[in-house]
Amino acid sequence: MNEKENTFPSRKKKSIGSNYSMCVQPSFIIGTNNDNGSYNFAPITWVSVTCENDDYLIVISMFGTKRTKQNVVRTGVFSANLVSVDMLELMDYFGMHHAADGKKDDITYDVSRGEVLDVPVLDASRWVYECEVERSVEVGESTTFFCRIRNIQVDEGFVCKDAFDIDLAKLDPVIYSGKYYSIGKFLGSIGDVSEW
Repeated sequence: MNEKENTFPSRKKKSIGSNYSMCVQPSFIIGTNNDNGSYNFAPITWVSVTCENDDYLIVISMFGTKRTKQNVVRTGVFSANLVSVDMLELMDYFGMHHAADGKKDDITYDVSRGEVLDVPVLDASRWVYECEVERSVEVGESTTFFCRIRNIQVDEGFVCKDAFDIDLAKLDPVIYSGKYYSIGKFLGSIGDVSEW
């Protein structure tokens, strides 16, 4: 085996403390059912995925006592609507208007019902998970929900050959790390980039 010369530059670093919570996170608007039958939407960026017995689970964490969290605890179901750049105004609106402030109807958006679960779905979203909570873990005021994906709805113009053939440039997701960002260009598939 030939040893390659290290071509990756060393970077000088400095300690900045432990109070920065920067973590690159996809942005979702979570749809839930209120106890009176109306729908509720709220942006949540603490969303990830894990795998159990070859099944993917959506992992979502919520802090505090917000209505969305109460609805997920009560019903055990929700939709996770991926936020694309063209939905940023809607995400920001939902983030600035809370359920306690009254109905969120100062902005126009269309809502449908899930295909498999009785959850509200944002028609503007290009990728929607219909999720059912399997278990949850409490850490302080945060609850982390591990959820089965019961259905995925995608924009009709979107084609993917397998679970890893997802064109993020076409999905155009909003990435959050304390501020809003979009993604750049496609850089390659696994194995395309390395010369090893």
